Formats: sequence, C-alpha cells, structure tokens
Amino acid sequence: MQGWIKVHRCLMDKPIWLESTPEQKVILVTLLMMANHQGKEWEWQGNRYHAEPGQFITSLDSIVNKSGKGITIQNVRTALKRFEKYEFLTSTSTNKNRLITIVNWAFYQLSEDEPNKQDNKQLTTNKNVRMQEGKKESSPKRVYDENSDSYVIADFFVQKIRANYAEFKTPNMQKWSDDIRKLLEIDGKDKTRVCEIIKAVQGDAFWFKNCLSPSALRKNFAEFEVKFLAKQKASNQNKQNQAPIRYGELELEGY
Repeated sequence: MQGWIKVHRCLMDKPIWLESTPEQKVILVTLLMMANHQGKEWEWQGNRYHAEPGQFITSLDSIVNKSGKGITIQNVRTALKRFEKYEFLTSTSTNKNRLITIVNWAFYQLSEDEPNKQDNKQLTTNKNVRMQEGKKESSPKRVYDENSDSYVIADFFVQKIRANYAEFKTPNMQKWSDDIRKLLEIDGKDKTRVCEIIKAVQGDAFWFKNCLSPSALRKNFAEFEVKFLAKQKASNQNKQNQAPIRYGELELEGY
C-alpha cells in the first residue's frame, strides 16, 4: 500500500485519543493507514462490492499483524468496540472477513495544506488541475487527479448518494469534479462547507432525491446555505452546554 494520510494535531485533544491506551492509539493510526484512499472493488459475502474511500475489508488477524509487536486480538476487539462507541468507525463482520468504514473519511482527509514533497508525476498532474488567475472557462479540458480536492469532494457526494440509493451508478467523475471546482474557485465556497451542505442535502427528506449532481448542488447552493446552515448554527448553540463533541462528528475547524 502506497501514499499517505492526513492526521490533524487536534486529534490529541479528543477523548478518543486522551482516553485510549497506548495499544488502542497504535490500532487507531493503523486503521487510518489501512483505509482505502480511493474506491476499490472487493468480494464481500460472496458478491462483488465497491469499497468507498475510507472503507476496507480486513480481519482481526490482519489488523494485529499490521499493528505490530505487542498488539493482541483482544486489544483489537476492545479497540473496535470503543471506536464504534465514539462513532469513529463502523464494523460489520462475517465468519471470515470484516468491513470497516472510517466515518466522515472525506472530512478528515480534506485540508488546506498538502505535503511539500511530491514526485514529478504528481506535480505535472496538479499543474493541469490548477486554474490560472483570469483564465477563461473555455480553456482546454482539465484532468482531475483522484487526490485533488475537487475529485475527493465529488467522490464524497457519490458516497452520500449511495447511502440512500445503493444502486446509484458511478457518474462521469471528471465532469463532477469540474462542477465542484467551479463551486470552489468561481463561487468562492469553502470546501468544508461544501461537504457540510452535501451531507445535509442527502439527509433531507425532499432534497436527497432531488439533488443528485454537483450542477444541481451549485444551482441551489445559496438556498441550501440559508436552510441547512441556519439549522446547524442553532444546533451548535444547543450543544455548547453539552459534553465535548465526539471524534466521529464533524467539526468546522478540522477533525
């Protein structure tokens, strides 16, 4: 497995980290590194399954082996139950395999900063994706890398739609990424806020079946901001006197 993951430092202030044993911390980071960064085809319960970013199929033995010396199967079992309690992940098991989903994976992996060191291939790809200031929309067709913010958010949108429509077919991800890019660069929308709106739209009784593409999202974005973020603001005010927010829930400033 190649590539890298992003881990925000504020994780160290969260209960899931502060109240974990050293073994559980090792297992937590190991699970993050085992998760698929991109969609992948798997065989699950005798059927072909498309694992979304943040999901992976594994076993207790595999987690133990990847976690390293000193980690036992009982450590892993205890950690998985605890992490589910904090809504950090969900775990579904059969006699042979276990499907683990890191909750809100796309939120965790979006950040303002990218690693400074990239290979020449990645630099070339990123150069094709960047929009030069003042460049017209009739510019040559863009190619979006699967690690670009626009593509990651587009894939997150697909994931949320499939939570309601399991048979939703994979769309043209380049077109979806381009529509997301317009929302970010032309309309000036914050990428974390875009993810929040996607999540809210797909949780709404009316809009979850009437907003099924980034173009529809962009067209109605102003209305969504008024409707959903107003509700979120009221909800956040109600939570101020409650217990600290859990690790698996969305925070506007990072993890």
